[in-house]
Amino acid sequence: MKLITAILKPFKLDDVREALSEIGVQGVTVTEVKGFGRQKGHTELYRGAEYVVDFLPKVKLEIAVADDMVEPAIEAIIRVANTGKIGDGKIFVTNLEQIIRIRTGETGENAV
Repeated sequence: MKLITAILKPFKLDDVREALSEIGVQGVTVTEVKGFGRQKGHTELYRGAEYVVDFLPKVKLEIAVADDMVEPAIEAIIRVANTGKIGDGKIFVTNLEQIIRIRTGETGENAV
């Protein structure tokens, strides 16, 4: 089992959720986050005053999947989240040692 963590531009969230649903991914946790990478923020003008936006708004998706669903999920995320511009985001894949469904006590892939 793997945990896929994807950091994306907020306006891509619905497209990614839809693409993941189409391939059979059943659960996604979404968090609104802020951060920066190579973009390093930017300056904006508000009521005549210039200010620096250091941390850009992003969304973080956390998706627990069986090993055989990792590549299809990654491909689906990349396919719909890619704009070709800086700041499209990142995908991290980590091992999951154990998953437990609280309601039923199921463990492992049955709990996903």
